[in-house]
Amino acid sequence: MPLPTVAIVGRPNVGKSTLFNRLVGKKLALVDDRPGVTRDRREGEASLLGLDFRVIDTAGYEDEDPATLPGRMRAQTEAAVRDADVALFLIDAREGLTPLDEEIARWLRTGATPVIVAANKAEGRGGEAGRLEAFALGLGEPLAISAEHGEGVVDLFEALRPHVEAYEGPPLDPLPLAGGEEEGGPLAGGEEEGGPLKLAIVGRPNAGKSTLVNKMLGQERMITGPEAGITRDSISVEWEWPDPDGGTRPVKLVDTAGMRKRAKVDDKLERLSVADARRSIDRSEVVVLLLDATRGLEVQDLKIADATVEEGRVLIIAVNKWDVADNASALFNGIKAALEEGLSQLKGVPLLTVSAKTGKGIDQILKAAFELREAWSRRVGTGELNRWFEQAIEANPPPAPKGKRIKLRYITQVKTRPPSFVVFGNRTDELPDSYRRYLVNALRRDLKLGPVPLRLTFRGSRNPFDDPNKGKVGGR
Repeated sequence: MPLPTVAIVGRPNVGKSTLFNRLVGKKLALVDDRPGVTRDRREGEASLLGLDFRVIDTAGYEDEDPATLPGRMRAQTEAAVRDADVALFLIDAREGLTPLDEEIARWLRTGATPVIVAANKAEGRGGEAGRLEAFALGLGEPLAISAEHGEGVVDLFEALRPHVEAYEGPPLDPLPLAGGEEEGGPLAGGEEEGGPLKLAIVGRPNAGKSTLVNKMLGQERMITGPEAGITRDSISVEWEWPDPDGGTRPVKLVDTAGMRKRAKVDDKLERLSVADARRSIDRSEVVVLLLDATRGLEVQDLKIADATVEEGRVLIIAVNKWDVADNASALFNGIKAALEEGLSQLKGVPLLTVSAKTGKGIDQILKAAFELREAWSRRVGTGELNRWFEQAIEANPPPAPKGKRIKLRYITQVKTRPPSFVVFGNRTDELPDSYRRYLVNALRRDLKLGPVPLRLTFRGSRNPFDDPNKGKVGGR
């Protein structure tokens, strides 16, 4: 069900992200002592003493030229307030009112969005003077809160409640759930039954990730520009992909910070951004690794791809800026050959071309993502799986190291997402890696699982006549 929206606004470094994290109950937004950490607006579902709403963390409002990075950040903040049901205007109670606070208040008074003023960092007695100063803003009685220590929660609840309870939202769909399933049942939005596709866009700085996300959404949702490393937080956005075959399909898009070589990252904030991007890979289903056609494939790209596969996530590689690529055919073949050598553990990863500027190739990315997620979520029947297993062993029997036969008995699938299988037999620890690779490749090929990560482990049976205490002194 849609929720009312609360946008947190204020000048840089007044504690907006700290309050956002407290309201959502997780450390989603990056927090640092320096000003200007938040750039794109981040959204999350909040609960305050049973009051549920959607909260937006915005960039610090700065009075700069619209063409500059701070100016583009301000445009994002203005859009968030315009679309919100109520704005929560934070000031720093310990610093008191500043000319920029007064400028923000003048802007908020000209809009139609209701405003609540909160004096943050008001723990103890040190912030009372700053709270009283905030009466001069002409936006009602300021609240005294401490986002870091959780003080003022009841007052914040009472101030937000009228706006949240007055929210009506869009009209509800009167149609019943398909198949007579009751809401909250096993098929209600379950990931296994076609829930929103969790799609993360990753890559090196300035590859065009935010531009691609904006083109998908059809709006300037992410801040873009020539500066490298604009995106810091991993920003998640709900989206409906207009499937060319008809209808729409839900997608949860995640734009991430650029990931440079670890040796080049010496700034604490950039380390936090990269760690946030890696967590986004862990939480995603499909990862699109975006390359820059003007720079080709680099070692860092292969490291990101390898980390994605190791996490068991579906990988798609897209080459951006294809509309300005020189000698495109040779570039494509060179990237393909380098991937086959550098990503040998997973053959056949989709390699697509895209232009974030024109939108070329976006539908191909989404189509491949949904198809591969289906294979990634597939469960193979035990009968079908063991019939395949018998045929695979018959076609290529296991080796007999030192003349002793290795017997593989049966296989079972233990989980999906990624598909994970266990082979039972004896002396499985002596199987060479080449035979293990043979089984994995045959499994992927014959059961049409495609280029998705697979997990294949082996378990041997213990000889009951082996004495586990043999050779031990005083064993029982």
